[in-house]
Formats: sequence, structure tokens, C-alpha cells
Amino acid sequence: MDYYTGDDAHKEYSVFTTMDDTGKIGKADRVSHDRETYRKYLKTLPPGVSVAIESVGNWYWMIDEMEKAGLRPLLTNPQKAKQMMGMINKTDKLDARGLAMLNRNGTLPVVWIPPAELRDQRELSRMRMALTQVRTKFKNRIRATLAKYALDVDEVSDIFGVKGRFLIKEAIKELPSETRRSVEEQLVLLDQVIEQISSVEEHIRQVVKASPEMTLLKSLPGVGDILAIIIALEIGTVERFYNANKFASYCGTVPRVNSSGGKTYYGRVRSDVNHYLKWAFIEAANSICVNQHRMEGRHTVELLKRVQKHKGHPQAMTAVARHLAESAYIMLKYNTPYHEPERQRVVSSNTGVSTRLA
Repeated sequence: MDYYTGDDAHKEYSVFTTMDDTGKIGKADRVSHDRETYRKYLKTLPPGVSVAIESVGNWYWMIDEMEKAGLRPLLTNPQKAKQMMGMINKTDKLDARGLAMLNRNGTLPVVWIPPAELRDQRELSRMRMALTQVRTKFKNRIRATLAKYALDVDEVSDIFGVKGRFLIKEAIKELPSETRRSVEEQLVLLDQVIEQISSVEEHIRQVVKASPEMTLLKSLPGVGDILAIIIALEIGTVERFYNANKFASYCGTVPRVNSSGGKTYYGRVRSDVNHYLKWAFIEAANSICVNQHRMEGRHTVELLKRVQKHKGHPQAMTAVARHLAESAYIMLKYNTPYHEPERQRVVSSNTGVSTRLA
């Protein structure tokens, strides 16, 4: 007889329910997230049973323990699973039972589980991304402080470069004493963050082995060594995506669509996406924007200018990021480097769908 288990996981505990192939439901068990207690309970489950678990924030260690126990974990999209359960009431027991039912029916919205080594390496690139966000916050705060007192440092393109730093130090002499001290302290912290980012990037290059996929990704406009590593690690395997549009949606570069009665409205991009891939492709689009004077005539620059003229800068960034995401999918799928696309819709004969490249 086959068995199917649902695990409604929380921060401090999990609720397990097991169902057999006749639909008979066992009792719900609440298990503490103490590792030893969790391991002991997993040993009581039928050998090789599939366990449906939602992709909560602390799923890494639970997946590891299930695999060590000889079970088959199935990571699940929590929002889609809740919708498919169709239950009015919500309790831990009902959620565990619903996961077990979807598992038994074969309708569980399964999410790809990256290998343990890949999950480990991702933490390096994700830490680097977090540090860059801190760096940006410090830069924005310093710029905002200078703007409050009408102190413009516009003689250079990068005010945080060597010459720009000298001009900042001269400009902040006109600030009130405590405000000046605040800026000086932030400049010190900014230097520390920049140094830490450089150290992390060097470590990433040493730990993450270069792959053919990363080499292909570096042919994308705006993508260098670090972004190629980030994108490759977050993708894992491109075969898990049906087509380029699905992948671009997963990357958070496709707007919501509301179409009815012959009228179509496009809204914001979805929030339930891979935010790391979204950040990486937006970062590549920003690089293209900053260096567009060096890339005149390239498709990405023309796309940036065209969308920016009619819809504004944020939408232009998203449009370029979407083009890069779709291109990345095709490059990895067919093992080909990036090339300038034709200015028309390209129809993929393999998937039968239109992949928007222009």
C-alpha cells in the first residue's frame, strides 16, 4: 500500500498527516523543530514515503533531514496549494490534511528543490546582493544629505570615485557640525561595505567553478562575472521552465495582465517571484542604462530609449530586464551566445509560442 504525507511546517513545529491510497487519513502529529525530535519522528513514517512540505523560510534543514531519513520530500508553492485545497476554514491539521490529499491526487504544485551544494553556494551570492543594497542605501543617504543643503557635486559622473570623494570632503565642510559628522561616519561605513563586497566577490570566484552556462550568460549585455554567477546559481537548470515567457515571469519581469471584453490592462510585475533573479536582471539593465553611450545601436539601448520615451524609466528598466531574461533562457536552452535579435517577433518552432525578443 502506498502512503502520502503532508507537513504543515511553521517556525517552531510541524504538523504531519499521512493518508493511504484508499483515502484513509491517519491522526495529525505535532512535531517540535528540535532536530533530534524531528529525526525520530521521520523514522516512524513509511520508508520512501513522499512528504509534501510548503516552501516556508526554514525548509532547508527539514528537506535535508527527510532525504537522510530515506523519504521523498516534495517542496510546494504555499499560495497555490492553499487555493487548490479549496477550504473555507484554516487550521494546521486541515492544511496538513490538504497537502496529503494533493500529494495523493497528484495535483500538488511542486517547486524544484536545488541540490544541497547549490543551496550552499547561493548563500554567497545572496549575501553579496544584500551588501550591495546596504552600499546603495549609504550612497543615497549621503546624496540626500547634500541635497538638503543645496550642495551639488556635479563636476564628476561618480561622486563616490577618487575625485568625487575629494569633492565631497570639501563640500561637507559647509554642513552643520552634527550633520557633517553623520556624513563622515557614513563614508567610513561605506568604505567598509565596499571592501567587504570586494572580498566576497573574490571568494565567490574561488568557490564557484566556472561553467559553460556562465560563459554563455556573460555574452548578455550588462552581465559580467558576478551577475553571470548569480543568474546561473539561481536558475539551476533551465529545463525546469516551459518556455522563455514562463522563465521571464519567474524572474519578475512580466507585468500582470487583466484582459476582458476585448480590453487589456497591464499592471505591476508580480510579487511572488524569484527576487534574486529579478534583482540581477534589473542590475544588468541599469548597467546598460549607465553605459548606453558606449553601446549606441545595440538592441537593448534602443529598447531602453523607446520604452523610456513613452512609459518612463522604471518601465524601461523592466522591459530591458525582460528581454535579458528571455534571451538568457534561449541561450541556455539552445547553448548559443547572445546575438542582436531581429526587430520582429521570433516564433519558436519547438514550443509553438511567441518569444518576444524585440
